[in-house]
Amino acid sequence: MIQFLPDFDFYEPITYVFLAFCLFSLIQLVYVLWIFGRLSFHRIQKEKNGNGAPELSVIISARNESENLYKFLPFILEQDYPKFEVIVVNHQSIDDSKYVLDAYKQQYPHLKVIEIERNKHLKFGKKLPLTLGIKAASYEHLILTDADCKPKSDQWLYSMAARFSKQKQIVLGYGPVYKRKGFANRLMRFDTAWIGMNYLSMAKARMPYMGIGRNLAYTKTTFNSVSGFKSHYALASGDDDLFIQEAAKNKNYTINIEPESFCYSKAPRTIKKWVKQKARHYTTASKYKVIKKLLLGIYPLTLLLMLISFVSLCFVYEYLWISLAVFVFLLIIKWIVLGKAFRKIKENSFVAWLPLWDVFYAIWTPIMFYTVSKTESNKW
Repeated sequence: MIQFLPDFDFYEPITYVFLAFCLFSLIQLVYVLWIFGRLSFHRIQKEKNGNGAPELSVIISARNESENLYKFLPFILEQDYPKFEVIVVNHQSIDDSKYVLDAYKQQYPHLKVIEIERNKHLKFGKKLPLTLGIKAASYEHLILTDADCKPKSDQWLYSMAARFSKQKQIVLGYGPVYKRKGFANRLMRFDTAWIGMNYLSMAKARMPYMGIGRNLAYTKTTFNSVSGFKSHYALASGDDDLFIQEAAKNKNYTINIEPESFCYSKAPRTIKKWVKQKARHYTTASKYKVIKKLLLGIYPLTLLLMLISFVSLCFVYEYLWISLAVFVFLLIIKWIVLGKAFRKIKENSFVAWLPLWDVFYAIWTPIMFYTVSKTESNKW
């Protein structure tokens, strides 16, 4: 006969292993339901802006992006939207970006170009060109993206603008990466999807900590209210996370996961380039508040500790069945909730193997962070 409930002996270390396993499992359950569950059960609605379609300024910071500008800029310039301008800040480029932009200016009168000439005293980060673009913007409502991005549809601006209201002055969008063959691309796509699920869920839980620079919207007033990027200008990154942590307050933010609002981009071609990109992103981690660090670290840490304690309990027969029951119950709940969250952002291809990806990512993330974060990259 199977002994489901063990005889707890508090003089035995295995009892405390079981209690720790239960605690870690409970933390996982609460985290998944309380945070990720908010995105899983988020209702995607065709929202209408009570103020109509506000005039928009689209800001793009570009450096040596002639090929991408030629290929993707028309998809932004030809958006189905009443009145908008596109400002491209060409930041010290040495390729043919200027000629591409000059040609497009002849065709699209709502395209503005700001040229930043090469100067050895200027850094190559995005904050200077973004600031110049925002200051030159004719309109209050801003939408930021990158030169290598392609909107999902010509309704991108409509979808993002519809989330603005008198109270909501920041709109956090989502930016998937294009699918290619190979494990490296799949890893990069999962990383993008997980980060997207995380920051969108945290925003729904009223704890916004970042957006993504390739699909982010806010007002000029919001930008000026925190003096732009002044507090973290020296860092190469931070225009989409440290800025949001300063500017998002009093529920002045919202999310947009309507598929028409997605802005797709190309993943780096090699793992080496991707690691370099991640290293630049990690330079802002030290500036995060302690509570944000804890909230971001508690999920992978408790997941790993739960797995270690579960494996240990599998070797003790009297704890096997109850531990297995708890583990399977948690696995099913997580699979359902996380699967729904991934489907909400149209990342369905990861759902079937999501439990394995979940464990892999919990192991991989700290390894990546502690091996690349020590080297700050100021290059774009």
